[in-house]
Amino acid sequence: MEDLILVLEIDSSSMPTEPYNWISSQIGAREHYTIPRALQQQGQLTHLITDAWVSPQSALNYLPKSVLANLRERYHPDLNQASVHAFNSSLIRFELTQRLQKKIGWERVIARNQWFQQQTIKTLAGLSDQITTPLILFSYSYAALDIFRFAKQQGWYTVLCQIDPGLWEEKMVTQEYERYPQYRANWQPAPPEYWQTWREECTLADVIVVNSNWSSQLLEKTGVEPKKIHIIPLVYTPPEAASNFVRTYPELFSQERPLRVLFLGQVILRKGIAAVLDAVQLLEGFAVDFWIVGSVQIEIPSHFQNHPQIRWLGHVNRSKTAQYYQRADVFLFPTISDGFGLTQLEAQAWKLPIIASRSCGEVVVDNVNGWILEEVSGNKIANLIQSILRDSAQLRYLSNGLASPLKFSLANLFQSLQDSIL
Repeated sequence: MEDLILVLEIDSSSMPTEPYNWISSQIGAREHYTIPRALQQQGQLTHLITDAWVSPQSALNYLPKSVLANLRERYHPDLNQASVHAFNSSLIRFELTQRLQKKIGWERVIARNQWFQQQTIKTLAGLSDQITTPLILFSYSYAALDIFRFAKQQGWYTVLCQIDPGLWEEKMVTQEYERYPQYRANWQPAPPEYWQTWREECTLADVIVVNSNWSSQLLEKTGVEPKKIHIIPLVYTPPEAASNFVRTYPELFSQERPLRVLFLGQVILRKGIAAVLDAVQLLEGFAVDFWIVGSVQIEIPSHFQNHPQIRWLGHVNRSKTAQYYQRADVFLFPTISDGFGLTQLEAQAWKLPIIASRSCGEVVVDNVNGWILEEVSGNKIANLIQSILRDSAQLRYLSNGLASPLKFSLANLFQSLQDSIL
């Protein structure tokens, strides 16, 4: 994977001067908190503002696990000494209110983004008097507009992390739903005000960080200023157990030991699930099983719900995914469009060959650590899998091609963030 960097042309009058101090604002544990972790490691993180934080000392740990749900992973030990501001009680009240009011879909997403920004601005207002050095505010797309407005009033520098390829990606996804109406379920495109808010965020941002050349291309198609865009690939720190993991393959796959194809992520059309199910039909009777791990958000026809070659494993917490990477034979990532696709790095860490589309971050090198799908279709996927069934030695060769260490570290990430504002 090459680290792609675009040259920035930014008005020098808006650039912060050293020493830099960063405030990182984010909903959820996105990217395992890599941005605040990288800043904290270099002593540059002034504050992390997030919706929930459940440290080992939190009273929330004494509640039943079923109550905590996904909040149990809203913590990282690398940030144990950081100044973290979270809204645990407010978040619980907000979510309960949303359920009582039966808000769903985009209405709920937009309400959550607005709630988070309101809480963040209150926190920033209380902290602003303490800030005496130039400050950079880092926030994620779709929940940054009001925060950036406040930041600009303070004279702060703003960095927007664009989590996906934006409006153009939605156009591609809309075409996929038109192609496969049988899977539509309750999917709806974002309302116009969602994209209007996003355009204003892009305007207020001094720098826009994206994670792949693919995202950069699609943002430019929607009119985002190229000079603002800076490409920084995702960071992933493999678990220690992965370094000593030994992957083995049978000489020949059979009905007793079928090829295990892992799909891990949201089960939605954007992730290419329609092409996966088309491939299942084409491979009926072959020695191959599909393991589908992730929350199902489309309508699954009964034929596939009970298909003997599909294991529907549902949503699993991030801490539980390693077992599936270890036991699978090949990882399938046929996304229609993705800002990057962190699961590619997770699979690579476990020496798992990858079948991926081109519409995401550049991790796969064709015939070195996996295969590139020139077209996301059931035919292309099925043809590749049949090739693997005929010659399983390919997997052993590609698995060995994954043995080199991942190049992009937290230190590299920090340097790229610094470069983005110079």
